[in-house]
Amino acid sequence: MTVLEANSVTKQYSMGEVIVTALHEVSFNVVKGEFVAVMGPSGSGKSTLLHLLGGLDEPTSGEIALAGHPITHLSDDEVTVVRRRKVGFIFQFYNLVPTLTAAENVALPLLIDGQRIEKHQEKIDSLLAMVGLVERRDHKPDQMSGGQQQRVAIARAFVNDPEIVLADEPTGNLDSQSGTAILELLRQSAEALRQTIVMVTHDPRAASYADRVVFLKDGRIVQNLPIQAKSGESEDIRNIMRVMRELEL
Repeated sequence: MTVLEANSVTKQYSMGEVIVTALHEVSFNVVKGEFVAVMGPSGSGKSTLLHLLGGLDEPTSGEIALAGHPITHLSDDEVTVVRRRKVGFIFQFYNLVPTLTAAENVALPLLIDGQRIEKHQEKIDSLLAMVGLVERRDHKPDQMSGGQQQRVAIARAFVNDPEIVLADEPTGNLDSQSGTAILELLRQSAEALRQTIVMVTHDPRAASYADRVVFLKDGRIVQNLPIQAKSGESEDIRNIMRVMRELEL
């Protein structure tokens, strides 16, 4: 089942009298339970693509569909509802609310959606258990390490049972050990929960946990690379780096 579909998506920006093309006729699909990494040099269009896929921005042309429903031409209010209920976001700098506990941060998307938190305590506790933070449920962000905060952010991204989770450099602000734990958690989520994930990263090791890597260059998809072990194996990392050299990324 195709969860996300981008067809000939182009994004242009005006910088004074100059038109800058950030993405040029990008097309690709993501199926249910697939973990896709997006790589490319700075300015290749990675973040732009992620913002378009999540409904945070609109393409200049082309179509984006989420779970078979086009989102490209929806009103702002309609896109907001889709984003709130169908998309989970994981950011490099966690974006937790400092005055809320771990459990309250996980529950925040439900609260914003107007749902009663009391009805979802079992789900919140289950997600905290999944990310190994049951004992930290009442701790605020400044009482947790960076890796623990990112685990809270992952639980928050999953709380609304999203069709897709979009992760923007989720290990970029973590040490190697914490980063590995986060990548293993995302890999486990894709396999055990059939969670669909698109992750932007500059790190070949992080990308090696995905099912495949999509390489962007100058706003275009230039190659797809299937990953074999999907667990940070050296051979997969070498293959990713080989493609990067060949593409001069």
